[in-house]
Amino acid sequence: MSGRTDSVAEPAEAEAEEAERAEPVIRHEEDAVDAEFHDEARRARWLATGTGGLLTLAGVAAALLRLTGPAPALVPAAYATGAAVCAAAALLGARGRTRRALWLLIAGTMVMALGDQFD
Repeated sequence: MSGRTDSVAEPAEAEAEEAERAEPVIRHEEDAVDAEFHDEARRARWLATGTGGLLTLAGVAAALLRLTGPAPALVPAAYATGAAVCAAAALLGARGRTRRALWLLIAGTMVMALGDQFD
């Protein structure tokens, strides 16, 4: 037997120590769940804001095109109203009220579709 006190750790212990250092340490499962929740919320805000902005631009463009044509006055007014509702949805989405923004996007699109039916 050797009397050395600075003996080398066994291979299994050394591999376990290396694995602990290599993996990211998550203190609690709640931290991982919170990070995932915040990522989903951020994506929902961006999606609501982007969709609201896109529908707003489409509604304004349609209102301007219908305003210059021989359509009844109700048609461009419906497009403009739908665009205003979608703009409000984009603002709500940017503030984190994504569920209300979704309902406003649906309502604004329905108003624009209703205006298209009057043509």
